[in-house]
Amino acid sequence: MRGSDPSPIVTRVARPDDAALLTELAATTFTETFESANTPEDFTAYMAAAFGEDIQRAELEDPDTIVFFAERDGEAVGYVMLREGGAPSIVAADDALQIARLYARQRVLGRGIGAALMQRALAEAAGRGKDAVWLGVWDRNERAIRFYESWGFHRIGSQPFLLGSDLQNDLVMVRRIARES
Repeated sequence: MRGSDPSPIVTRVARPDDAALLTELAATTFTETFESANTPEDFTAYMAAAFGEDIQRAELEDPDTIVFFAERDGEAVGYVMLREGGAPSIVAADDALQIARLYARQRVLGRGIGAALMQRALAEAAGRGKDAVWLGVWDRNERAIRFYESWGFHRIGSQPFLLGSDLQNDLVMVRRIARES
C-alpha cells in the first residue's frame, strides 16, 4: 500500500471449489448485518436453512446463478450473487437479472467494496443483454436502500421474506440497463 491509497479491489468469479469461502463470507456478512435486528430463534433457523458448504456449493453449481467475490490484498471482503429468471411481475422487464445478495464485511463498509460489486453486477447484466436488474431489500435496512438508490434503483413494490418464522417485508427495487450493441 502506498501512503493512504488502499489496495485495489479485484473481482473474480466464484467457482464450486470456493464453496467453503462463500459459506464463511455469506454467513459472516449476513450475521453482521441482521443478527441484532432479529430474534435468536428466527435468526438461527434462517442461518441453518440458508448457509452451509453444501448449500453454497449447490448455488455455485447452479447454471442460473453466478457469484463474484470482491478481494483486497487477496482476502475476500464481499460478494454479489446474481440469478437468472424468476422476476416478480412488478419488475415489468422482458429480461431481468436479480441481485440475490450483495454483502461486504462490516469492517470494510464505505470503502468501495459495494461499488466494485455493483459495477461488476451491472456490467454482467449489460453483457448478457438484460434490460433491467432487480433486487429485494429488507424495508428496515436503510443503509442498503440508500446505497441502491444511489445506483439508480427505484422502489416498485414489495414482497414477503421469511426469516425463520418471522414474515418480513422486502422492498423490490429495479434499475434499467442500457443493452450493449
